[in-house]
Order: sequence, then structure tokens, then C-alpha cells
Amino acid sequence: MDIIRIIANKYNVRVSENSVEELASILERREYKKDEIILEQGIISRYLYIIEKGIIRQFYYKDGRDITEHFSSEGNVATCLESLFLKEPTKLLVEALEPSVIYLLDYEKWKAICNRNPEINELYQRIFEYKLIVSQQKADSWRFESAHERYERFCKEYPIIAKRAAIAHIASYLLMTPETLSRVRSAAL
Repeated sequence: MDIIRIIANKYNVRVSENSVEELASILERREYKKDEIILEQGIISRYLYIIEKGIIRQFYYKDGRDITEHFSSEGNVATCLESLFLKEPTKLLVEALEPSVIYLLDYEKWKAICNRNPEINELYQRIFEYKLIVSQQKADSWRFESAHERYERFCKEYPIIAKRAAIAHIASYLLMTPETLSRVRSAAL
């Protein structure tokens, strides 16, 4: 499975062909239409989403507004961590922003493989370490950076999403109004 090799390379983990096949055996391939909801709010998340094609976002509603929490594009892994780990209903929704091909990785099945396969366990650790780091960096960005600095960081870290996602989604992710983001973008040109 190419998608497993792509993910293993991204997280710098060497996996044997046997490990690739073992992990591939629990993947479920799905196709989603643009604007299709992948995970509804209030459902317990059971999967990691490995994006082969397309862009997805995680978002929530606050005071009648929709706020983007995270974006993921090709070659990335997304999940609702709190719901996945605590087995509680998620406060987030997951949506395909464009036609997408996504592999669903059942978390419980993956953990069972991790218990007997050190290569897959290392991949597990690297993915979740990366997710923690990204979460901390995002929180620090919101706390310590100006609107212009947040936008520059976003464009540097997510160039594909900066080009393909809607301005309103990017603005909410950066804690700005679309109008503020337009001014920030104009000043950056």
C-alpha cells in the first residue's frame, strides 16, 4: 500500500513489507464528495483518517460561527484525539473540503497490531508525538504571534491548504475575520 509507505516516510519510520501488509489489512478506503461530513459532532471517533487525495478540516460551532480547528491534506493523518482516546462523543466535525480519498484506520485494531509489531508501534508513537507538537505550536502561535505572523506561518507550514482552502475557513483557523485576513494578505503582497 503506497499510502502506508508515504506515511511511514513522512514520520521517518522504516517498515517492512510484512508490516505494510499487516497495516493495510485493517485500512478501509472511502471516497467523499466536496462538503461531505466525514464525522458528525456527538459521535465517538474510532478512526484515524489518512488522506490520499483532497483536503479535510476539523471544525466546531461557537456562538453560531463555524471555527476551523485543523486542516489535513494529501499524505497527512487526522483524527479527533480527545474522542479517540477517551471514547467520548466528539465536539468536532470532520468535513471534506474537496473530493477526497481517505483511508480509515480503526484505532483499536491498530493498537492491537502495535502490541505485537515494533515497527508499527514506532509509527504510532511518531504520529502522536507529531500531533502533540503541532497542537502546542498552534496554541503558541495564537498566544504570541500577530495576525500577520500567524498568516505567514500558516502559508509556510500549509502551502497546499493556503492555495486550495476557502478564505473563510483559513480566517477562522487563524482566529480572524475574512476581512482581517484579506487585509493581512494584501499587506503581505
